[in-house]
Amino acid sequence: MIFEYGKKEIDFLSKKDKKLKEQIEKIGFIKRNINDNIFASLVNIIIGQQISSKAQKSIYQKIQNNLGEITPEKINNLEKEELQSFGMSFRKAEYIKNAAINIENGNINLSALKDLTDEQIIDELTKLKGIGKWSVQMLLIFSFGRKDILSFDDYGIQKGLKLLYHHKTLDKQKLIRYKKRYSPYATIASFYLWEIASNEGVF
Repeated sequence: MIFEYGKKEIDFLSKKDKKLKEQIEKIGFIKRNINDNIFASLVNIIIGQQISSKAQKSIYQKIQNNLGEITPEKINNLEKEELQSFGMSFRKAEYIKNAAINIENGNINLSALKDLTDEQIIDELTKLKGIGKWSVQMLLIFSFGRKDILSFDDYGIQKGLKLLYHHKTLDKQKLIRYKKRYSPYATIASFYLWEIASNEGVF
């Protein structure tokens, strides 16, 4: 699946911010894939914490090749050591197992999350061990397809903002100001900030 956005969101952001508009015109449309299998996306995000995207993709692919569809039931049939053997740390294996247990026993109802607000989903899923706000925000973007997420803790977002607006430092008030400026389409702004951060030659 592709993250759904288009001319309406781009036009809104372009009118709100001239500097961002320049980069949108240089970069062009950014296509992002999303996975509506919430649990599989959560597993992938846990795997990706503090490692390269290449390593993340490799580990996730190994799990997928072994299990097929990644479900809480299938994860709970594995020992932590089996999960670790796919290339992740023991701590991440613990986090994934803990999430699977809480979802399978009904402590967390994934199907009900879609009816909640962004903040309610963050509050619910950060109850899980090893799942912080950043992890849930990535889930909100890449599984739920939510359009108004700007992760203050994301290195790429901070780097993109610094490059775009020539800031040496960013405090929380500045981050809040940019979120308000981009809202209700902060996720689409995030796509461009990530692109700016990964391709400094755009400037």
